[in-house]
Amino acid sequence: MPDDVLEEYLRQHIEASLGPDVIFSWHGGEPLLAGIDFYRKALEFQKKYKPFSYNVYNGIQTNGVLLNREWCRFLAENNFYVGISIDGYEELHDRFRIYNDGRPSFAKVIAGYRLLQEYNIRNEILCVVNSVNVQKPLEVYRFFKRFGAEFITFLPLVIRDVTVPGKVSDISVPAEDFGRFLCTIFDEWIAGDIGRIKIQIFEEAVRPAFGQEHTLCIFKKTCGGVPVVEHNGDFYSCDHYVDEEHLIGNIKSDTLSEMLRSERQRSFGQAKFNTLPQYCINCEVRDMCNGECPKNRFITAPSGEAGLNYLCSGYKMFFRHIKPFADAVGAEWRRRNG
Repeated sequence: MPDDVLEEYLRQHIEASLGPDVIFSWHGGEPLLAGIDFYRKALEFQKKYKPFSYNVYNGIQTNGVLLNREWCRFLAENNFYVGISIDGYEELHDRFRIYNDGRPSFAKVIAGYRLLQEYNIRNEILCVVNSVNVQKPLEVYRFFKRFGAEFITFLPLVIRDVTVPGKVSDISVPAEDFGRFLCTIFDEWIAGDIGRIKIQIFEEAVRPAFGQEHTLCIFKKTCGGVPVVEHNGDFYSCDHYVDEEHLIGNIKSDTLSEMLRSERQRSFGQAKFNTLPQYCINCEVRDMCNGECPKNRFITAPSGEAGLNYLCSGYKMFFRHIKPFADAVGAEWRRRNG
């Protein structure tokens, strides 16, 4: 990203924020490839445009192979939050996360994760759940526990096969296997890890029981609040829809505020709810899911209605499994708080 585009983006992002907290999420590709100097410039621009009463926070998602002491000193000194991608123990991780020449990446990633811990950098493990590691839920979870993980996100891998309607690639996670994976880990987590380990999907699932809105975009009723600004300043509705149809504008000619409030962006976000099949509308756990991400809605409901989420059966299995727990803790919270 050229310096002028970077500065303009950061200025507009801060101006578009209501404050007092402004959050920047740096994603790629691999965002560490931009180099430390890129982020030093970004921090300077943030300081330049940040109102005195505002707080700026930076998060970065990395595959971890470039993490070293220089990077970790920088990240620690500037209070970055780091997401690091680890898909389980060595055999599982190296099944798909390899270098272009076929070399495994596990050793480098784990070394990077250890450095994050050594430098006391707030971090979260992002585990992409695929067709292989989904068969080893407890092994994956216990591996992360042994490494001292405190925050974990499980992200289902869904790669649509556009040549065959309703089909996915061989490495995609089977829907019901994903549901069983989450149920198995939840049962172990609830038995001894509540309050010690935070698992994103578990926290999101209980929010409706407390009368709270979801914070994760895939479970919100509508979307459109997590757009993407590319290196050239192009603004897209969502990182899953970086295509011509969802190109809203460019920060060099339109402001972020204008594009976020534009009719096209609002319509994109509202379509998530408006296009829910009746099967979802009538679902007893709809408030936990809200149809999940629109990018995964490409199968048909039992009634034959189009637009059901590929992961529906897995999510329904999981949300039904934890609903008694969610209802119980929600009721207790309401009792204590009048």
